[in-house]
Amino acid sequence: MEIREIQSRDDAQMATILRSCLEQLHLNLPGTAYFDPFVDHLSEWYGQTPAARYFVAVTDQQRVVGGCGVGPIAPDDGIAELQKLYVDPSFRHHGTATKLLPPCFDYAKAHYQSLYLETFATMTAANQLYQKVGFQSLAAPLPQSGHGACDTWYLMDLAKRV
Repeated sequence: MEIREIQSRDDAQMATILRSCLEQLHLNLPGTAYFDPFVDHLSEWYGQTPAARYFVAVTDQQRVVGGCGVGPIAPDDGIAELQKLYVDPSFRHHGTATKLLPPCFDYAKAHYQSLYLETFATMTAANQLYQKVGFQSLAAPLPQSGHGACDTWYLMDLAKRV
């Protein structure tokens, strides 16, 4: 499996993965990534957004099986957001999400001081992963939060990452 930056040819596959994951969890709700206007064009959005990158996990057959990005949420405060970490169900529990995180952390650390994320408490495996890799739980979202439906928030001090 290869981890690389998203390309336009990956957009449709990644949009399908993102939407199907949220549908499976019954989280295809307003205020979630499901309704982000750029979901069908992630490569374009991340390519045009300053200090933002999206990475995909790709099989040897060039099948996209997951992705994760970093984008600005409070750039004046040095805060990025870990965004849209979704993995095809058939590739879960094989370390795919864990493999997607290091390039995101490296990219974020080169441009920001902190990394924020928001998710749902019902996404148990995701929450366990975030805690395992060093995210600290927050009591409330950052004011710049874009997904009002989320109920769980984390922040990581990137300076503390080795």
